[in-house]
Amino acid sequence: MTRVVVTGVGAVTPLGIGAAAFWEGLTAGRSGVRRIERFDVDGLEVKIAGEVPGFVPKDHMDAKAAKRMDRFAQFGVAAAREAVEDAGLEITDANRERIGVVVNTGGGGIATIETEVRNMAARGVRGVGPFLVPIFSPNMASCQVSIQLGIRGPATTACAACAAGTQAFVDAVHMLERGEVDAAIVGGTEAALTPVAITSLAHMGALSRNQEDPTRASRPFDAGRDGFVFGEGAAVMVLETEEHAVRRGANVLCVASGGAYTSDAYHLTAPDPAGAGAALAMRRALARADILPSDIDYVAAHATATPIGDRAETSAIKAIFGEHAPRLAISANKSMLGHLLGAAGAVSSLACVLAIRDGVVPPTINLETPDPECDLDYVPNEKRAMRVDNALANGFGFGGQNACAVFRRA
Repeated sequence: MTRVVVTGVGAVTPLGIGAAAFWEGLTAGRSGVRRIERFDVDGLEVKIAGEVPGFVPKDHMDAKAAKRMDRFAQFGVAAAREAVEDAGLEITDANRERIGVVVNTGGGGIATIETEVRNMAARGVRGVGPFLVPIFSPNMASCQVSIQLGIRGPATTACAACAAGTQAFVDAVHMLERGEVDAAIVGGTEAALTPVAITSLAHMGALSRNQEDPTRASRPFDAGRDGFVFGEGAAVMVLETEEHAVRRGANVLCVASGGAYTSDAYHLTAPDPAGAGAALAMRRALARADILPSDIDYVAAHATATPIGDRAETSAIKAIFGEHAPRLAISANKSMLGHLLGAAGAVSSLACVLAIRDGVVPPTINLETPDPECDLDYVPNEKRAMRVDNALANGFGFGGQNACAVFRRA
């Protein structure tokens, strides 16, 4: 069977611009959660988020092109450019038809929709811009990566809520294994942080109200957790067939062994409390990768810091890993980033790749009083130096969507 490898990485996250800033901040246990600065939060019930600081679109793309992109697509293009540069992948007339793009999202251009609705309310029909639909469409991150980088292979998008970023890697591996492309630009992106979206989630009761110290608000697996922190960002990687990577002398970071996705068939927003759908996705992902549960060293957990969600994920991990579960190193990057929705699984996948590369597992910060029902090793508060040969990234979303991806040492 065709083996798929990772050769380049890129990121735009609340910890900064670039994969290096992401990894340095994550392993240092530094929180990127802060008071929202991009819009006025006076009067909002929740005023904090994992907001990307200092992102300037023209630093990553043509200024005119950036004006015809929502922020989620801008993030995707910026992360994709970094990943392609990191991989040393030159896109030419000779290979552009053999490269694909799979950049997923949960919501697409929600910010653009919200802005244009306000414009119409304020100025009437003349206030609505002509490019609203092609700017907010969820497929536009993939399409803009294709346009900006000159890629003519398949460009696809799956809107799988908070599982979208993980599902991208499952679908891309299948695309490469089928021989449709030799390389693919793969990941997830989200920029749904708007007044209406954050207010709706607050009314749902999904968001943390612990706002006195934003850096301590996201508390996965802690007994005092009270909901997730909204976030934004993107993570993108270059995947190639091993044959293609070796032929061009690429630096191989690890193997992307594929994965699986399933559904809970349970509830609109809540996970199955027993974690049955999540467990099924993990079981199928391990089978797809042809490895045993006992082979996994590290799990990048979905771990949103909701009371039900963290318990359900813990139950699912125990169900699949059995006696090996207590030996797993498990960490929750949302403790530092907030919940990046459609980009969350891509960020977790990036954490897996870099943990394998560097032999370092990032911590779960703010874990001070463990929940008795969440009793596994969540690498509390300090990074851990350890060899990681096999890692699993979890991504679970609204509607009961579950996706898991497996990464292995090359």
